[in-house]
Amino acid sequence: MIIIMTILLYFAVLLGVSRLTAKKATNETFYRGERRSPWYVVAFGMIGASISGVSVMSVPGMVTETGMTYLQACMGFILGYFAVAFLLLPVYYRLNLTTIYTYLDQRLGTGAYKTGAWFFMLSKMTRAAVSFYVVCVILQRFALEQTGMPFAATVVCMVALIWLYTRRGGIKTLVWTDTLHTACLLTSVVLILAGVADALGMDAEEAVRAVAASPMSRMFVFDDWMSTQNFWKQFLSGIFIVIVMTGLDQDMMQKNLTCKTLREAQKDMCTYGFAFLPTNLLFLSLGVLLVMLAGRQGMPLPASGDELLPMFAATGNLGTAVVVLFTIGIVAASFSSADSALTSLTTSFCVDICRRPADERLRCRVHLGLCGLFVMFILLFRMINSTSVINAIYILCSYTYGPLLGLFAFGLLTKRCADNRCVPWIAIGAPLACFAIDKMTVATTGYRFGYELLMMNGLITFAGLWITGKRRKAA
Repeated sequence: MIIIMTILLYFAVLLGVSRLTAKKATNETFYRGERRSPWYVVAFGMIGASISGVSVMSVPGMVTETGMTYLQACMGFILGYFAVAFLLLPVYYRLNLTTIYTYLDQRLGTGAYKTGAWFFMLSKMTRAAVSFYVVCVILQRFALEQTGMPFAATVVCMVALIWLYTRRGGIKTLVWTDTLHTACLLTSVVLILAGVADALGMDAEEAVRAVAASPMSRMFVFDDWMSTQNFWKQFLSGIFIVIVMTGLDQDMMQKNLTCKTLREAQKDMCTYGFAFLPTNLLFLSLGVLLVMLAGRQGMPLPASGDELLPMFAATGNLGTAVVVLFTIGIVAASFSSADSALTSLTTSFCVDICRRPADERLRCRVHLGLCGLFVMFILLFRMINSTSVINAIYILCSYTYGPLLGLFAFGLLTKRCADNRCVPWIAIGAPLACFAIDKMTVATTGYRFGYELLMMNGLITFAGLWITGKRRKAA
């Protein structure tokens, strides 16, 4: 009941924010927030928007297998955000875009435009549904199952809550609710850290020393070039992950495009780019302390690192206050990623697929329809009920961002025109080629590609567009 009441109270606050921000809302409000968002509000809110509910549970558990080597990728993220701020944002603002895939239409043609939009919609719907599914499973397991509520009802209720506070204000509402999400998420993590340190009998200084002295606090891997945790692989991949999954993702860019000017959007992007390193350091430090606490209490570590934080925080082992904080943190992170995904999908479908950005009735129907489709995806994952299949879906989504990298790189770095009849086939063939290369490499050398698959995928797409493109200059 504590968890249920916490969720309802949190939703009531979100609904209040929605009412304040959605007065006299129009499509311009829903899609672009009327380009009046303060940059510092967007920057702070984007920290929470970039951390999903899965990340909240997964990152602390990473220390059991890879230590703190994830921070190597986070260092690359910083340069990636600078690249987005000074290479991509000027293009988007100069063309006054509502969706970033309109650039592909203006530069390469309708075939590239539709391909980019559909690849985004497929990737975002699948990834967002899997992330939200994992959160619903956690809430169902630790709270709602005891009330007799079926899983399907849990999913419908959670998605309905998101629809209620986003249906009118859209992106304008999300800019402010993301600020609330981020504040709640960071506060809950800090207070849970304090609670775990207290359970270990440590003050803040002793906890910092204990984390630093732990073998799990290793950050850098320079000595093993075959390892997927090698510094240069993680660092360079981190740069391209941000460029593709932020700079070329309508979901992540839509809030940034609500800033008043390009300069403010660049300040927003660079500011929250720097915030990722200390934020993830907090999550990983929490993981180290939780492992120490499990050892002191004689508790076996869970088989999956994803269950490390819920094992303590959701079961009441650290007290009622931590249960409330964990619930707020997980709900804030999951709502922040799911609500923006549904809003950006609605925007892309109305503007890119239907090409009717002024039709408010269409926008309302599409938003409601996508919420229903979102529920169906989550229930489908429940029917599959296989962790290996869900992991495979995540891998599939990572493949689908490669063609977007190739399309935008071709448009920005060359003056050639694309053959729009070939673009969809190239975008489908590039991930399949990457999959075949990965399997052949593992079979012949034992080497397994990591994040660098994204770069290879984009390179194959770029090469295909170059080979099939026309030599005359683009209009």
